[in-house]
Amino acid sequence: MIRAMAWIKTIPEREAKGGLAEIYRLWRSPAGPVDNILKVSSLNVALLKAHLAIYRQCMRGRSGLTRAQREMIAVVVSTLNRCTY
Repeated sequence: MIRAMAWIKTIPEREAKGGLAEIYRLWRSPAGPVDNILKVSSLNVALLKAHLAIYRQCMRGRSGLTRAQREMIAVVVSTLNRCTY
C-alpha cells in the first residue's frame, strides 16, 4: 500500500512576520529550524497558539510519566504512523 502525505501550505521562517515570527523565534528547535509539526498551523496564528498549549500540556504538564517517557511514546507513535519527523 502506498501512503500519500498531505501537502499543507506553510509559512517559511524567513517569511514570518509579527506574532508568527515571534512564535517561530521562541520555538526554534535545538538543531535550528522550527519543527514542521508546528509549521502546519502557520497560516492561522490562533490555531498555532492553541496547538502549542496542547503540546505544552502533553509534554510538560503534570503526569505520572517522565518527559523522557513521553518523548519515547511520541517516537513510537510516529514510527508506527511512518512519520518522518
